[in-house]
Parts: sequence; structure tokens; C-alpha cells
Amino acid sequence: MTRSLFTLDELDAATALVRTAVPETPQYAWPRLAQRLGCRVWVKHENHTPTGAFKVRGGIVYMDALTRSEKKVNGVISATRGNHGQSICFSAARAGIPATIYVPFGNSSDQNAAMRSFGATLVEFGRDFDEARAGAARVAETQGLHYIPSFHRDLVMGVATYAWELFCAVPDLDAVYVPIGMGSGICGLINVRDLLGLKTEIVAVAARNAPAMALSFDAGRPVSTNSALTFADGIATREPVEEALTIIRRGAARIVQVSEDEIAEAIRVYFQVTHQIAEGAGAAALAGLIQERQRMAGKNIAVILSGGNMDASVYRSILAGNTPTVG
Repeated sequence: MTRSLFTLDELDAATALVRTAVPETPQYAWPRLAQRLGCRVWVKHENHTPTGAFKVRGGIVYMDALTRSEKKVNGVISATRGNHGQSICFSAARAGIPATIYVPFGNSSDQNAAMRSFGATLVEFGRDFDEARAGAARVAETQGLHYIPSFHRDLVMGVATYAWELFCAVPDLDAVYVPIGMGSGICGLINVRDLLGLKTEIVAVAARNAPAMALSFDAGRPVSTNSALTFADGIATREPVEEALTIIRRGAARIVQVSEDEIAEAIRVYFQVTHQIAEGAGAAALAGLIQERQRMAGKNIAVILSGGNMDASVYRSILAGNTPTVG
């Protein structure tokens, strides 16, 4: 069992706060997924939030704590491939705080447009998320802006509200498959599972082309990689956070690595059997379950559809049977 980042009372308060902007998202047991995979499959629809992804929950809680603190905040700054940035932009706009978001060159045009729509200043910098993150951190120091990391207790507590909803609705789950990027989503699941005293197995799913967290999990220490060439933007990271890794190694059963073709196929499956749009990271959990379907035969399983934000041209290509390439 992990040492919890927060208590049930704190989680309850975070849930009430999140509810002011984000209604409870559904979890559906889709019969055609069950027929296809040989197990009962619950989908937690985090693509049904005001930003189309689970991250918005964390931004709300983080920004509330920041505005209640005694810190003088002239503006906030962060880095993203999209969903974390949308979360910060959404929450900063509600708080009346200027937001600057760094994205790598070539980032999703739809995600960029969504962040700008909340009034944020967008800066393109670096070849990938990790370079954009380093650039944002430097600017935070030189311009006196409050830097918001991708992993923080308040962010985890916010996104953990989806786990609270899921486990309260379906407490007898044998396993939950969850995509893993910087780690807030899976760490939220692990903490809530342990607070409730459940035995549910939590399985992380990483892109084979972005294996930093999987390598770190096996090595027992953060292992960075030189590239993260996956079209699944939300899990395209090269530099793991040690605090997240510690929680994941204590509380996750394993990390399953999936290929780009497997992620693309999971996106098509979501559309075919649920008519739901899943972005690459959002489909990764289902890809992991499909890979392990024989292992999970006859069990009660949940997959986290963490987001549905994808450029239309990329989505059309995937539905036509193609797999996007990066780099």
C-alpha cells in the first residue's frame, strides 16, 4: 500500500470543488466491448469534461489552492502537449489570472486553438514536451511567473476525483487500465484505491515509442530517453518525475507497452463499438487491455478513456486504417 498524498476528507472537498465546473462523468459497461474482449469492460468517459479530458479536474483544484494562498501571483506558466495546458487555461481564466503556455513546435493545432480560446498566451518552443517544459521553467524565473508543473499533489488530488467516481460506482473491479504520461492519472487511481481498501489491480499503459516510465519502473529509478516518438501526445514524455515513479512502483501491478498500431486500432474500436472519439493517450488503456485480453478473460475491468482531443485530419486518417507517424 502506498503512503497517501491526501485523505478521504480532502478528496471529498476536492470533489465538491471540481463539481462547480465539471459534472460527474459516466462509466458505461459497453456490451460490444465485452463480446469482443471476453470480459466485462467499463469505460470511464473522461472525454466528457469541459476540456475533453481528465486533466481539467487537477487544474481546478491547483488553481483554487493557489488563489487561497498568500502568494502574489502575477501570472502562471506551464508546458503541455494539450490537455494539461487546457486545464491550466480553463482554471486560470475562471480565477482571472493570466496564463502563458509553452508547447513544442508542431503541436496539435486544435489543442493550440482550444488553449487560446481560454485567453492564454501560447508560445511554441522546443522539439517536444520536455524541451518546452524546460523553456517554460526558465521563463518563470526570469519573468516572475508562477510555474505549474505537470505533476503536483494538488493536480493529483484533483484528477483523483475521477477515480473516486469510478470506484464508488463499480467497487468490485478486478483491474483498471490507465494511460501513463507524467503520472497524475495513475497516481490518483492508486491513492483512491488504497484509501478505500480495495484490491483492484492497476495496470499502467505506455507507448512503446515513449518508454521512459516503463524503463524507470523496471529499473527502480528515473530513466530518461532521447525521444518519445508517439502520436499519443498525452503519453509522449521522456523525463519521468521521481515522486510519481515512487507511487507507481508501489501501487501499480505492471506497465504494459503498446505499439502505435495498437493505439490506432484501439481508437478505431472505440468508434466502431461505442461511437466515442478517443485521442491517442485516451485509447492507450484499451489497447493495453486488448493486448492482455486472454489474461483478463471473464473478469470485471475498467479502462480510462482519458481524453478525446485529436486533430480532425489525424482522426480521419486513423479511421481510414492508417497509423500516424511522428518524427
